[in-house]
Amino acid sequence: MVVKNKANPIDKILEILKNQNGILLTSDLAKLGIPRTYLSILIKKGEIQRISRGVYSAANYMVDEMASMQARYKGAIFSHETALYLLGLTDRTPLFYSMTVPAVYNATPLKASGAKVYFVNRNLFLLGVITLKSSHGNDIKTFNLERTICDVLRNRNQVDVQLVNEALKKYVLHKDRNIDQLYNFAKQFRIQKIVREYIEVLL
Repeated sequence: MVVKNKANPIDKILEILKNQNGILLTSDLAKLGIPRTYLSILIKKGEIQRISRGVYSAANYMVDEMASMQARYKGAIFSHETALYLLGLTDRTPLFYSMTVPAVYNATPLKASGAKVYFVNRNLFLLGVITLKSSHGNDIKTFNLERTICDVLRNRNQVDVQLVNEALKKYVLHKDRNIDQLYNFAKQFRIQKIVREYIEVLL
């Protein structure tokens, strides 16, 4: 976040919104020493709107729900059904957001927001994590092709079987597939046999 040294706090806030594609966090203000009272001023002027606790957007801005979710739940990463969509392994628009968190994470608020939550061992949590752009141009975290295939096979009883089959067929035809990495990840998740059974039929 780069903000020029301007005296007017409102100008600073508006510049943050511009730099961050219309998204503003209260933590952004804290970094610059701007009192939160300026948020109330801008809301009354109709220049910003509150999306959720600690998250605001420009008033004329179409809310980026994925960026908002990630801003609220920094310890969660888009995964499974949502990752399949982000990676182009399915054309089916998610009806809900699937997110993965470490096993020790308090997911009660995340579940209350309507997300489908998956848990994983903390040592494997960041395996294959990547950053993509949301449809609104904001950075969001998800997992790469290989990690996502491992995730949906590891939790195949919780994911629609047609979605899994579609994703597997698209994966083996994907120009960026990395079968060696897939088997390496599968070994770390202790599902190497399962992954091989599914993949080798399609290769």
